[in-house]
Amino acid sequence: MSTPSISAFVDRLAAVATGPGCNNFFNHAVPANAQRQRNLGIYLQEMLDRSPKVLLVGEAPGFRGMRITGVPFTNRTMFEGPANSFGLFGPGKGYVLPAEAAGIPSEPTATVMWQVLSELEFLPLLWSACPWHTHVPGRPLSNRTPKPAEAALGTPFWQALTQLFPIESVVAVGNVAHRSLQRSGFDVPKIRHPAHGGRAGFKRGLEELMEAGMQP
Repeated sequence: MSTPSISAFVDRLAAVATGPGCNNFFNHAVPANAQRQRNLGIYLQEMLDRSPKVLLVGEAPGFRGMRITGVPFTNRTMFEGPANSFGLFGPGKGYVLPAEAAGIPSEPTATVMWQVLSELEFLPLLWSACPWHTHVPGRPLSNRTPKPAEAALGTPFWQALTQLFPIESVVAVGNVAHRSLQRSGFDVPKIRHPAHGGRAGFKRGLEELMEAGMQP
């Protein structure tokens, strides 16, 4: 059961009106989205219990990942398998894949992200600069870089997470997130995004921040 502050956060996220080519997959008007709302609430509660001090902010959900699950940097395989090395996800927690997940391949970036975090034994809170799915208009099963205005719409949400959680450090994952945070007036460190062959760079960036004193 999620705390009232988490429930309010998810409700605010679901209430945002997004434009064409930007799908708010938490929108209350679509019954199937209720499951994604619950999944996100469970994740945030699981993370609240772990008191993360670092927030990693990525770009935007992909159509094979958070767009399906409702949880940042996850995919269907993580919901179908056992809990990971941090004890997150896994059976019996209440996570459920929406019916539309059938036939959608797993998002590979999410797998890489969690592999690296496990190797480093580093558990941050994960989020996106634009927490809704930006796609090519008319092609819902595609991914598109969010426009500055779309990312700006998401700024209050990652900021809210820094208040809900004991966050001490915010880190941008990739150029899009970094530019969005800079436009919002925040100068934060940037590390390589794990997608498109970025695994080694992503891991190295996290290692360097940890060596500089960043605590998970």
